[in-house]
Amino acid sequence: MTPPPYAALLGIAIEAEGDGPPVLLLPFGEPVLGRPGFVHGGAIAGLLEMAAIAALDQALQAEGGGRIKPITVTVDYMRGGRERPTRGVGTVTRLGTRIANVEAVAWQDDRARPIAAARLNYLIERP
Repeated sequence: MTPPPYAALLGIAIEAEGDGPPVLLLPFGEPVLGRPGFVHGGAIAGLLEMAAIAALDQALQAEGGGRIKPITVTVDYMRGGRERPTRGVGTVTRLGTRIANVEAVAWQDDRARPIAAARLNYLIERP
């Protein structure tokens, strides 16, 4: 997957690809700075959305491809993201004929202690 321009603007890159969904990395810096010492909530939401898209793209490519259009995005913020890199990963929970449901989680030091999570629904257009 080639990250979209929005991901490049935030500095998001694919950190790891393997058997599971790609893990994305959001480095801390001026483009994602919110209040002093914290990652902006919009940048965290952007990371979650890009992680969901990466996971869904991987799942669709395994089935012959397709285009997606977001329907709903719900983000739950659990704690502030501090001055350090943030990682995100998406999990496709349902890949139907026309609708996909994806969950994404963002964390910093410990994957078991997420800073935010999201539920996203996409409309799928298959070839």
